[in-house]
Amino acid sequence: MNIRLLDRNNNVAILLAGIFAIIVGVGVARFAFTSLLPNMLEGFLTLTFAGILASFNFAGYLSGAIFSIFIKDINTKVKYFRIGMFLSVLTTFVLATTTNETLWLVSRVVAGFGSAMVLIVGGALVMVKLNFEDKTKAMGIHFSGIGFAILVSELISQYALREGTFSDAWMALTIFAFVISFYSVYILSFDKTLKQEAVKHKLSKSIFSTYVILLILAYFTEGVGFVVQGTFLPDIINSLKGLEGYGSVGWLIVGIAGIPSSIIWMRLAHNYGSLNIIIAAMALQVIGILIPAFSTNIYLNLLSGALYGSTFIGLVALFMHLGGKLAGKNPVVLMGSMTAAYGIGQVGAPLYSVALIEYFGNYNSTLYVTAAIVFSGIIFLVYAKKIEPSHT
Repeated sequence: MNIRLLDRNNNVAILLAGIFAIIVGVGVARFAFTSLLPNMLEGFLTLTFAGILASFNFAGYLSGAIFSIFIKDINTKVKYFRIGMFLSVLTTFVLATTTNETLWLVSRVVAGFGSAMVLIVGGALVMVKLNFEDKTKAMGIHFSGIGFAILVSELISQYALREGTFSDAWMALTIFAFVISFYSVYILSFDKTLKQEAVKHKLSKSIFSTYVILLILAYFTEGVGFVVQGTFLPDIINSLKGLEGYGSVGWLIVGIAGIPSSIIWMRLAHNYGSLNIIIAAMALQVIGILIPAFSTNIYLNLLSGALYGSTFIGLVALFMHLGGKLAGKNPVVLMGSMTAAYGIGQVGAPLYSVALIEYFGNYNSTLYVTAAIVFSGIIFLVYAKKIEPSHT
């Protein structure tokens, strides 16, 4: 078994390397920030600066996501995937060794770019290397890595915080990411340089039908819905009366709920139609967003974490899968537009969040506005359903 796990063409090794890569690029370089946020707020961060850092991180991710769409050559993809892994580790090391605000801002932008290289370009490498006739289920396993990424980075962070500071936690995460990144970089490469002809298709504006525009607008609202809990959830729970200290448990549940989510949602979409299942998942997300605004019950607020973890990963998979089917021979244009819309939602949401939190002194108004935005996405999709093309 050990020898097979070092075989670059073994499906299990490829999936494991993909999950390890997501743990580094998404868990350590992105979600560990959420995990450590309550502790950093006690140490040196203000909530406003935390929101700005989150926004900068997503701006870096957005630039990387759009850049990655235009990397056609498979050997270039390998190079940028490795750059992404290196940047994910390096930027975490910066957070471990300094509290200089300018360096933190730069490192969060660069970490965002690195995350995009790992998640999008790395995902493409996994897709190319896997030797299955139908890769849909296998890619569902690959994206379960996002749930593992949250879970593993949270466990390492909380273990380090028992005896040390948030800087010690960042250092523990850096060392862990550095060690496991070698496996991913080794497996997700090719024994020899591949020759791959880039197929060129004419750009066609006809793809942007009313139906597709509604889909893109809905995905923008999901970008907003993803960010607010993805940035502040542990602190939201800790800020509720009687729930101080339960934020880390809530975040742990996000990771656990996220592990099987894309596999389950994709199966449901296959049986009941993508649009129906996207609407159902977004409705559950709205409920999860509103729970902390209406209740301080521990079980309901842990359910809020479970609803978030089980929907946000699945929704990215569902939207991208539907977009891929609609795009046909023009995936770059549509995927780029969808990714940009989602990214704009991600960049803007932390900024209005901290403005409302500073003004009202709690998270309630932010949660109301976010739930309303995601709900507007559901309305877009209900309308889209009425004009849905028959082939989706």
